Amino acid sequence: MPRARRPPSWRPEQHIAEPGLAVLDITGRDEDTVRAPPGRAGRRRMDILAWNPLAAALLTDFSQLTDKQRNYARLIFSDPEMRRRYPNWEKVAPDCVTFLRMEDARHPDDPSLTELVGELSIKDPHFRQWWAAHNVAAQTTGVKTLRHPLVGELTLDWETLAVAADPDQQLVVWTATPGTPSHDSLDFPASWATTHPPTTTDNAPGTDTQAAAPFPLPQ
Repeated sequence: MPRARRPPSWRPEQHIAEPGLAVLDITGRDEDTVRAPPGRAGRRRMDILAWNPLAAALLTDFSQLTDKQRNYARLIFSDPEMRRRYPNWEKVAPDCVTFLRMEDARHPDDPSLTELVGELSIKDPHFRQWWAAHNVAAQTTGVKTLRHPLVGELTLDWETLAVAADPDQQLVVWTATPGTPSHDSLDFPASWATTHPPTTTDNAPGTDTQAAAPFPLPQ
């Protein structure tokens, strides 16, 4: 009797990214992991600590960024390609600001958060305006629309999962409803991620570089 195919093995393991910080490892290279829902592990300030191949295929090759650049809010406001990925950027961007406002209320003495807010306030007038509004939010689920250069628009549900061992860490998972065009469209970036693995984090550049699109963009 043929053995039943095991379910996707997207079970996070742990490794140490820096002293005292345990990070969820969601970067496996087996086929089940590559085709798992796009996911990224992060911490307060919206820093991106780890990601799986499909998340890189949909957004950007995070391995080509420096540690400082791997911040979701910084990419949303500073990287032109990331802005193009979100057709409703005017909704996504202020959501980032309200989240950072909440983190600032929780951790008012965080120097890295203060530096991030100062940098984005100088660079982007929209950020300054939304930061001055003093709105806060603690949204843990929602829907995002991505404009992918090769497969078009994708409507994805997202959910933030807390890490019990470290409240400052979060795992964000994006999914598409089975049977929808968005669900079917994920097959192509998943196949691309299988055959075009991103550069490893160990080979990431040591100086600031602009985020690179994981696919060759249409001319």
